[in-house]
Amino acid sequence: MVPGSLFFAALSELLYAALDAIGVNTWIVARRTETFLRRETMSTMCSKLMGFHYTMYHFGSQSEGTTTPGLQSDIDTLYTIGNVNIMYRLSDWKMGKQNLHMLREKSTPAQHYLLQVYRSDVPEPEQVLLDPENMEFDSRGRVLLSNRCVIDLFATIFGNNHLRRGPSNSCNEDFDLVYALVCNTLPPEIVSWFNKLTPGYWPSSDVIEAARQFPCFLVPDGHHASPNKHLEWRITPNLIERQLMFSLNITQQKCLVVLKMIKKEELIKHTLHESCKITTFHFKTALFFTLERTSSNVWTKTRLLECLVRTFQTIHEFLFQGKCPHYIVEGVDLFDGKLCRKCQISLEKAIKVMIQDDMRVLFHLQIDDLGQRLMPLSRELRIGTDMNANICGKLAKEIFVSFYEKFRLLILKICDIDKQHILVNRILGTIFSVRVYADGKVCSQYENDCAQFLETHLRFIFATVVSSRRLQTGGPLPLSMMNSETLDTDAASSRLKLASILYCSGDLQRAANELGDIASRLDDSVQPACSCKRYKGKTLSKRFCEFSARNPVQMMSRKLAFCVMFTKQEMFCAPKFLRFEMFRTVGDDIQHRHCYENQWMDFAVVDARPFMLFLQYLTYRDLGARHLQLQAFDTLRNIVSTYDGMSQVYHIKTVLHLFGHCLELEGDMLNAFSVYVTSLKIQPRNNAAKWHIALMIYKLLSRFSE
Repeated sequence: MVPGSLFFAALSELLYAALDAIGVNTWIVARRTETFLRRETMSTMCSKLMGFHYTMYHFGSQSEGTTTPGLQSDIDTLYTIGNVNIMYRLSDWKMGKQNLHMLREKSTPAQHYLLQVYRSDVPEPEQVLLDPENMEFDSRGRVLLSNRCVIDLFATIFGNNHLRRGPSNSCNEDFDLVYALVCNTLPPEIVSWFNKLTPGYWPSSDVIEAARQFPCFLVPDGHHASPNKHLEWRITPNLIERQLMFSLNITQQKCLVVLKMIKKEELIKHTLHESCKITTFHFKTALFFTLERTSSNVWTKTRLLECLVRTFQTIHEFLFQGKCPHYIVEGVDLFDGKLCRKCQISLEKAIKVMIQDDMRVLFHLQIDDLGQRLMPLSRELRIGTDMNANICGKLAKEIFVSFYEKFRLLILKICDIDKQHILVNRILGTIFSVRVYADGKVCSQYENDCAQFLETHLRFIFATVVSSRRLQTGGPLPLSMMNSETLDTDAASSRLKLASILYCSGDLQRAANELGDIASRLDDSVQPACSCKRYKGKTLSKRFCEFSARNPVQMMSRKLAFCVMFTKQEMFCAPKFLRFEMFRTVGDDIQHRHCYENQWMDFAVVDARPFMLFLQYLTYRDLGARHLQLQAFDTLRNIVSTYDGMSQVYHIKTVLHLFGHCLELEGDMLNAFSVYVTSLKIQPRNNAAKWHIALMIYKLLSRFSE
């Protein structure tokens, strides 16, 4: 069928609408991009407050918006290593920095460099191996930095959970982390690309000028066939490529998404060896070259299928020639080390058949039911209101989960000291630093929002730390600092801390009133959330997703109920029973923690709704309101004893312990003991149930001894 025919136009419109329905539309793409740019901002700001001075970037499908739920794209994250100065010329040397000079030998593969170590006090080459494990002399006596320094760092952080793929590292399949060095002076291969660009179809002069402002990175990844690959660092223009991706219109983005689907579902069958694979980057590169030689008039709704064929023809051309050039860095073959010639020929034949068959492969795509959505009778599947709302809900939750993750790390850094006066000064100093950061530069809206988030949460932490000390030693509580501004961090967690403080201080009626207000806020539009890397598999409520779709991201915090976290410095703000969670690690239990569990396992962390019910039970018990006490008990029991209830719980063991304690207070010792044993069976290590079981046995033995 000829491109431009009625068939191509009709199928293009069907495909366009189907992609709209699964989240490839201007609205969702913008939401995805906003989500990950906000995450970048928060991570970078927190790192500077902690004194690490790295900058974080998100790259790839998620941040570009070129993904769908069915593609299950991972999250690609790059961290720049601070206090390192990369020199392309010796005149770039800087006093007090770790200076590294970019070197190229005749034998050095394209896109790769060696890094010679220079002294930090004078602009001269280093003569000794300051770090023998990560530096070595080359044949000319120069001290070179090995890329193993980054690999070993990740191996230390992730321990037994360490996974490595090229320069990226992780401890699970959902994300990839890369540590990189910033190259502020663009190397010749990047400069030559800018110089050879001439005004044409794409990229525009405005896009080129914007891209020219960005640095490149050096990532720890040697050439697969090089004898010196452990010493080589690969130059990568990620920010320039991201700027190019941000310039694409929605038709071009839809084209790339379809290419990814076909790659994942169909072309994977034609890679004949496990070590061979055609990647998303190959298709992105083909799209760039296709855009460069195709008029913008072609990239329209009714010509989407034609655009898809044109891009397929470009990748087919690369496969036929046996070489895929890098769009920016000259002299690089992207097939090298990725696809053997036999696999290239197999893929070339498969793509040729798809093109000749008028892309009927689209009707067979199962990802997000795309093939079914193209059928003439599937109009309702092409509307996709629920899927778009669900994506909005997930993105809104991801932003604030990420914010709370970074904030927790900041608190972990601030609270690593026991002396009260030093801790208070640290918190106040951090609040001041946030204000200086926001006031001392021209901030983006994202930076202003992050600064406001951090200041609000830090002010509340300051109030709770002071309250804990006052509850321990006596003195007036700083309740005036816990006002509507600092309490509205999310739907419930800060208010629950206030209710807990009121309960622990004996102000039971005010605690009951606060808990009643919290209960009225936790309707079915409020989504439980957790920042302890325990958020997989939780379904989002329909009302939460609908609210997310109708409102800007900034408003979403009021519809998220995060777990309540007490640090040891806030210990006396928590009921006595909950404090056992801070001491769940006994003996060698610490050796059995996942790397992420180190970030929260020394805190008491509990889900908002179960904790509210537990506080209600304790408060109404002390007030003598037996009817309300039993009502809270029955609701908590319903959560613990049903699948629907526990499916929305993140800290299952802690919630079981709260219910077990309620059973103890009800005099049901046998069932309480059974609940603690169940908890211990779920997680034998790092579990406070050991303390509760031991105390029950101690009480039982004490009775017998009497």
